Amino acid sequence: MTELKNHLLGLQLPTDPRWVNIAQMNIEDILVDHAYCEQKAASSCISLIVQYPDKSELVDMLTPVVAEEWNHFERVIEQLNKRGMALGKMRKDEYVAALNGILKKGGSREQQLVEKLLMNALIEARSCERFKLLHQNIDDQELQKFYYELMVSEAGHYKNFIALAKQYMPEDYVMTRWKEFLIEEAKILENLEVRGDRMH
Repeated sequence: MTELKNHLLGLQLPTDPRWVNIAQMNIEDILVDHAYCEQKAASSCISLIVQYPDKSELVDMLTPVVAEEWNHFERVIEQLNKRGMALGKMRKDEYVAALNGILKKGGSREQQLVEKLLMNALIEARSCERFKLLHQNIDDQELQKFYYELMVSEAGHYKNFIALAKQYMPEDYVMTRWKEFLIEEAKILENLEVRGDRMH
């Protein structure tokens, strides 16, 4: 799993190698931003369950993911506490704000659901790639192990979201739309400033 490749995640553009070097020098900022990413991931799954309670496969698959993401939030807080660091304020997530622009408006209820599922899959895939970079490159051995565990977890979540999308729309539709998401995400990443105080 340490050899997880970007092509397995579908990502079209690897993270700029400068990111992990800057991140290592700003580990408090990275941990704070990461904590909020986990909180938002849990909230996003709860929101999907609340919006689509009639979709039993979705409810069954995402309910344990909520618990897992919240556990990750707790574990990031634990890493902050161990280092005498405080959670601090949530910062604007320029990456996710830009991703929102990819979402298609209108269409059927199922099409709208697939849009949300694919956006979640994309965020999980990029998080997985960044956790891998942190696991492989930071000096802190405890955080190396921590980010390896989270890399494995996020890869599983990414697969869950793709699998769920295929439950509600034909596979050809889902994979065509997924490729469009990946192309647009690469453009977004290309135009974002490389910042080591953000997870994305």
